[in-house]
Amino acid sequence: MSNVYKSAGVDVEKGYEAVERMKKHVQKTTRPEVLGGLGAFAGMFDLSSFSYKEPVLVSGTDGVGTKLKLAFQMNKHDTVGIDLVAMCVNDIVSQGAEPLFFLDYIACGKNNPEMIEQIVSGVAEGCVQSESSLIGGETAEMPGMYKDAEYDLAGFAVGIADKQQLITGENIYEGDVIIGLPSSGIHSNGYSLVRKVIADLDLTKSYDGFSKPLGEVLLTPTKIYARALKEVMATSEIKGVSHITGGGFYENIPRMLPDGLGANLEKSSWKVPEIFTFLQKHGDIPTEEMYGVFNMGIGMMVVVSKEEATKTLEKVQKHEPNASIIGVVTEEEGVQFS
Repeated sequence: MSNVYKSAGVDVEKGYEAVERMKKHVQKTTRPEVLGGLGAFAGMFDLSSFSYKEPVLVSGTDGVGTKLKLAFQMNKHDTVGIDLVAMCVNDIVSQGAEPLFFLDYIACGKNNPEMIEQIVSGVAEGCVQSESSLIGGETAEMPGMYKDAEYDLAGFAVGIADKQQLITGENIYEGDVIIGLPSSGIHSNGYSLVRKVIADLDLTKSYDGFSKPLGEVLLTPTKIYARALKEVMATSEIKGVSHITGGGFYENIPRMLPDGLGANLEKSSWKVPEIFTFLQKHGDIPTEEMYGVFNMGIGMMVVVSKEEATKTLEKVQKHEPNASIIGVVTEEEGVQFS
């Protein structure tokens, strides 16, 4: 083949190599419903084995944001794919869906097959954790759009639920109980602020309170809650779920509540991870703003009736031992703390 395209900045041969490298990672995500293989024009997923009375497909798309900048700085690319899957899958799980399949989009300035393989290995790991299949994707080499060693990621998750099992929040009432599932750290939101705070710090240094270098702590992948909620959703009446992402508590909790209702949370009911204390101290960030930007140690919240609370918590704790009851639904709109 002519080298004219290569001289323009697109190396087709490296693209082929990247595909070969990612195959073994994609294969470990395969479910029986997947039709065809990697490299087809489209991914296919057979729904004929599902027995839902009124099946509804639930979809979500997201990215990793400026957390990627830290991956570039640390030259560590094997966990941001987990973040990508988590951000999409946690959203569809919040509506009561079982994740089915996932597609990724990688846009880069220069196709580095080793780096692409690292990224896709993380995507595949996220799919394994969420029990979904990576059935397709796109790697776009775009010289001039991105720096050679930089890239952006986007993901697309599709799940399924019976229409009667969709979690809409419409049956939430005052007095219902809020269960908090712990986060693994910052997850994938608020990194523009994080990067501002740590701009003058050494990412390779282990600061007081951390057993790993700061850069590795900041790159801790987002927790995926699909398995933790699967059994609970099948056997308990879950009234509402909130994925605590951008906007923190103040934006995401109201999204699951009917108009006119709010939440009162007991701060002492969970442990705030050290990374948030570190960022607040070094960035001189007001406490209210911390809860309006970050998850503060709670990655997902589940609302159940008072009668279901103990039983549901026990089921959640099989997967998330540190889950706890963190508050109640109130008649006063907004989020309050006590």
